Amino acid sequence: MPKISNIYQDKKSGKWYFVANLGYDEHGKRLRHWGRGYTTQKEAKKAFDEYMSNHSKSALITNSTMSYQEFYETYFEPDYKRTVNQRTFDNRMSSMRLHFSYFFKRKLKDINAPMLKKWQNKLSERYSNAYIRNVYGLFQKSLDLAVKLGLLQMNIAKQVGNVKKNKQKVDFWTREEFEKVIATFDTTDYYEHYAFISIWLLFMTGLRIGEAQALEWQSDINFIEKTLTVSKSMYYKSTQEFYLTAPKTQAGNRIIALDDDTIRYLKEWQEVQSKNVPSRYVLSYNGFPTNKHATKYAIEQHAKLAGVHKIKTHALRHSHASLLISLGENALVVRDRLGHEDIETTLGTYGHLYPNTNRAVADKLSNLITVEKSEKAKRTLTSNQFIKR
Repeated sequence: MPKISNIYQDKKSGKWYFVANLGYDEHGKRLRHWGRGYTTQKEAKKAFDEYMSNHSKSALITNSTMSYQEFYETYFEPDYKRTVNQRTFDNRMSSMRLHFSYFFKRKLKDINAPMLKKWQNKLSERYSNAYIRNVYGLFQKSLDLAVKLGLLQMNIAKQVGNVKKNKQKVDFWTREEFEKVIATFDTTDYYEHYAFISIWLLFMTGLRIGEAQALEWQSDINFIEKTLTVSKSMYYKSTQEFYLTAPKTQAGNRIIALDDDTIRYLKEWQEVQSKNVPSRYVLSYNGFPTNKHATKYAIEQHAKLAGVHKIKTHALRHSHASLLISLGENALVVRDRLGHEDIETTLGTYGHLYPNTNRAVADKLSNLITVEKSEKAKRTLTSNQFIKR
């Protein structure tokens, strides 16, 4: 007898029964209902279908007045906070509340496909596809929970689908552009010196900004071995609120070898910093870790002075990858230095920066194979009947 999902037979009595999975309550406890005592498998299946149909209708009636805002604040936000780390929650909470408020006055059951598409179009007027994909993915996750709790029969956000993923152009500075920018810093000024070492270190190591913020002189900089250790990242909101977290991925734990110029500049900055405002943090001018805005401002100001296009702080990481590729380093070296989890991430992001590899391979293959005529080549060959010899 073929097995039917949710339908079972009691081995002792021979009777059939069904188990209806009804989701979870607000405490995460699984909700189930058993229907027992059926003579045949077919009867148990019919009873199961009827029960689920009636339950769905009653669930919708019971929750027909629940607004999305009530669902979000009572169920989704607390659940999401419990399932992700504090840094992820803090980074995403404001954007979720900002954009999900579009549905706050709507009843949960009234959110429909046209409404979602209209919301997507509204977001596209101001934000990139990558940003919209993240926001929509989180909203879809919220409706997943509503279905799981039995508050909705289906996730309409999945039916509508997310916006198309566009391939993002990787922005970066070339070595020549970086040289023009770095020449505009006056390191005799304390703040300018701090800005110089911040931009230099990010460009020459490919660190994520959170990794750079977390760097400490004592534990992470080894002047003897000429290395920099990445073992933590930082969530920075203000001078009153910042804390250390684990690296973005396991591969983020790494040791980066430093060039002689970077070692020299770090030693000079450590000496200057200690005479002005001593700090445990490498990138600090006021005793506290650096913040993204300071780096962003330095890039904008000095790019303008140098006559070079401005880039985002994260683009200094892309610039380092571009520099390594221009020096002939392979993708494995780039992966390990940047702390990517896998080679696919590296190639997916920077593969287009290897424009001459295909031609280089062909050039290497040229004249590689030596062809010498053998006496065996003079044997009688059996040819196709359409070829005259």
